[in-house]
Amino acid sequence: MGRVAPIRPHRARTRTVHGPEGTPAVNDPRMSSTSDPSGLSRSGRPRTHPSRLPVTGAWRPGDEVGDRLFLHLPAERPFALEGGGVLRGVDVAYETWGSLAADASNAVLVCHALTGDSHAAGPSGHGHPTTGWWDDLVGPGRAIDTDRWFVVCVNVLGGCQGTTGPASIDPATGRPHGANFPVVTIRDIVRTQAALADHLGIDAWSAVIGGSMGGMQALEWAVMYPERVGVAGVLATTAAAGAQQIAWSHVGRMAIAGDPRWRDGDYYDAEPGDGPHEGLALARSIAQIHYRTEPVFEERFARRTVEPVDRLSLWDRFQVESYLDYQGEKLVRRFDANSYLVLNKAMDLHDLGRGRGGVEAALDRIVAPVLTLTVDSDSLYPPYQQAALRDALSSRGRLIDHVDVVSQHGHDGFLLEPAQVGAALSQLLDQVH
Repeated sequence: MGRVAPIRPHRARTRTVHGPEGTPAVNDPRMSSTSDPSGLSRSGRPRTHPSRLPVTGAWRPGDEVGDRLFLHLPAERPFALEGGGVLRGVDVAYETWGSLAADASNAVLVCHALTGDSHAAGPSGHGHPTTGWWDDLVGPGRAIDTDRWFVVCVNVLGGCQGTTGPASIDPATGRPHGANFPVVTIRDIVRTQAALADHLGIDAWSAVIGGSMGGMQALEWAVMYPERVGVAGVLATTAAAGAQQIAWSHVGRMAIAGDPRWRDGDYYDAEPGDGPHEGLALARSIAQIHYRTEPVFEERFARRTVEPVDRLSLWDRFQVESYLDYQGEKLVRRFDANSYLVLNKAMDLHDLGRGRGGVEAALDRIVAPVLTLTVDSDSLYPPYQQAALRDALSSRGRLIDHVDVVSQHGHDGFLLEPAQVGAALSQLLDQVH
């Protein structure tokens, strides 16, 4: 295990960091207000012919592998789930960067959020629909320096980019799991990552880092396997999902369930264009509103329109509508509706205290020094939740640092503020010897 610098309570502190002159650290091209990339009609229907929209954006065997590696858990050893379900023959897709030290002392696990995957760094193409979701932070000379660290990112259980999920084939039936895929929890996800660590010969991670749903995984790692975590980076997340987070999740799931093409989860045999793309796109649009902030929407779009509003038609669109439609269609092309439901529910079920005598008792199990990070404009996982986590860890002598990221980007700030987030992670990793 990577040796950790001694915890000194006086080092626990709160820091506020800014981008240059308080400006956003990056300009997100997806927020452009000068074009209409959505390809959607005035009725909200795709201009793209429906037959060009996939039934699922899931990666399937036979698709281009790209940089994915795979661990196959043998079917004769069923993977029992926290909720009582069982999976057989689980596949775990992952990617790595850098070289593992001979004593495996330089391993860092990076955990992805709801619609992420194992492709944390690297270009799009060759089996990867998007550029790495933390490409600015993972790589040679970057905050998570792959010249120094062996970095691993795992597609979560229930996902759709190589790890077993609803779109995967059930070996018992020869058909996709679909609606029969069981409920999974963050703890189930972490157990698949632990199996991968065993496979790679990693007794302990020097660091486990993640934001949002990834932060939930980092917390569970610190509680479930306290001796296998050197330091933990917990970004824009909470110890237990709250009522408003669950409420937002609910309306997103209902958007998918209300799409008649969802077919109660069994849609994989449908023709292209006949899958639940409208429900999934709507769920993404709903989420995108609370991932960002009112100032960002106002600055980028204001009341500008895609076409002149001259007849006051019901379907004349504002540019912000075009943006939301565009984001929805993008997700349809790389994600699976059932995976969205399963992982979204896993986030709602997240509660460190479940079955452990409460959150406080669960936090007592943590021995690793922890960095907590909040985005000041985050309305989905608001700063008070990270502050409560910060204070609880500090009272136990487990808080190594707390960072307030100043950003207009809202919850997505942990993805869109690489300068601020990277500085915090660099200092976190400097605590590992």
